[in-house]
Amino acid sequence: MPKRFVVAASEFTDLPRFPVGFELAEALTAAARELHGTGTPDDTMHTAVTLAVRLLPDAEHADISEIQRGGRLRSLAWTDETVRFAAEPRHGGHGGHGGHTPHPDWERLWTTPVVRTGDSEADGGGNVLSGLGLRSALSLRLRADRRRLTVLTAYARKPQAFDEDATRIGRLFTAHVSLALDSATVREQLTEAMRTRDLIGQATGILMERLDIDAAGAFESLVKASQRENVKLRDLARRIVDANSGTGGRGVTER
Repeated sequence: MPKRFVVAASEFTDLPRFPVGFELAEALTAAARELHGTGTPDDTMHTAVTLAVRLLPDAEHADISEIQRGGRLRSLAWTDETVRFAAEPRHGGHGGHGGHTPHPDWERLWTTPVVRTGDSEADGGGNVLSGLGLRSALSLRLRADRRRLTVLTAYARKPQAFDEDATRIGRLFTAHVSLALDSATVREQLTEAMRTRDLIGQATGILMERLDIDAAGAFESLVKASQRENVKLRDLARRIVDANSGTGGRGVTER
């Protein structure tokens, strides 16, 4: 399960609220700088939901959620407890395992990048938004594949809060968020790849000494053990390194 966040909506006070014209360009530039300065995808989402409340007219809360095929929704980052509902079963969701059924409007995000909910009580309420006193929502798609969507949503207590101007600002902003999120993801993957390479190198060296074989033979032994034990190569390498340093683990044995 992805890591979750609770963040305050009082940061980034240097950004103008509800920017227009040149102020909008300056605000988006400042937002992009903040987003691209983050170190991980988690940090990027943390920053994005906070900035969304600062940038979007009438926005009071924001979150980033993952919507899966079949309707399950899970929050990944949020500005405050009001929109934490998507990750907490106590709020009455029906998705199970910490997930919830999204508002019906959000199903349209599979085919359109933006969905506006003008009034969650228009059809008598009874949905997850109206139950929290959130009348308006502006949902903007960040990522999409065949199985899941990643969506940034801004919320307001008053109906019809998000107009065409808010939607335009939201689309410009989420373009920056998507780029920053992709960049942070690549950096994280490269960092993990480097760590994995170093770990496998250490494990290979240990096997070379232990089994008195060359590097190719040690690596082949590691791969065979990984397949035999149905364990990821990285995890097996970590186990060997930990066992060699006396911190536990069973290591690998020849059969």
